[in-house]
Amino acid sequence: TPILDETGKIVYAIAAYQDITHRKKAEKLIAEYNHTLAEQVKERTAQLAAANQEIMALNQRLKAENLRLSAELDVTRKLQQMILPKPEELAAIEGLEIAGFMEPADEVGGDYYDVIHQNGQVKISIGDVTGHGLESGVVMLMTQAAVRTLQESNQTDPVQFLDILNRTIYSNVQRINPNKNLTLALLDYADGSLKISGQHEEIIVVRAGGQVDLVDTMNLGFPIGLDEEIADFIASEQVQLNSGDVVVLYTDGITEACDINHQQYGLERLCEIVRLNCSRSPQEIRQAVIEDLRQHIGAQKVFDDITLVVLKQK
Repeated sequence: TPILDETGKIVYAIAAYQDITHRKKAEKLIAEYNHTLAEQVKERTAQLAAANQEIMALNQRLKAENLRLSAELDVTRKLQQMILPKPEELAAIEGLEIAGFMEPADEVGGDYYDVIHQNGQVKISIGDVTGHGLESGVVMLMTQAAVRTLQESNQTDPVQFLDILNRTIYSNVQRINPNKNLTLALLDYADGSLKISGQHEEIIVVRAGGQVDLVDTMNLGFPIGLDEEIADFIASEQVQLNSGDVVVLYTDGITEACDINHQQYGLERLCEIVRLNCSRSPQEIRQAVIEDLRQHIGAQKVFDDITLVVLKQK
């Protein structure tokens, strides 16, 4: 800034300056940082894009796999229904009225029931394979085939029948999944008498007058496919039926079915519904049980197969 005298001449000047070295360095660092950040963002964006492509490809593979598994389960579910006894087979059995019901859960389980009438002999079977999915369905199909084969070969002794059946299933289960096994009860019917063998859920017997009896099968057998030798565990129990007596077989998909509050349907409620309807036909008893069960379940998802067999002595 110039300083003038009285005549207007410049006498001296005042100058001021500021060192901006640090500012310039800071500006350079910021510029370099912004450039580096831009490159990092660009690189990261490219990585995310590549990862997104991988995720999309994986999703497509998962969708294809889910479709394949769904198709397999659908085939197994249909096979499970196809091998059930037909109404005309049940109607041809003398001395007994029979009504059956089986509904697979969203995932295929291993519920199984059958009624075989051959050479005047009637064998009723009900079982439940552990777990769900294709493997359980396959074990169930193998069991049905083995039971029918043994029945066709006129094997009548319950110990030999279950022993041979167990060794057959055990050998195959070792190839599929060693953790698979099943509870299985066999009922041989003749002239108003039932011979029960094998371990499964308790069997409900409601007499014509309304009295409820339970047959505990725990000591009548051993889970099929769990151990190679079970002959020593097999026993049988005889139940005499009179006209109007009702016998109910079921799997735990009924008694363990939960409502929205996780309360199980339970054996006691099942017995009561059967008792209240024991004077009706097996078809009507079956319907009453299923309707009451559905009312209990409500909107809750069904996680297990539901199987019910109702027998009534004529």
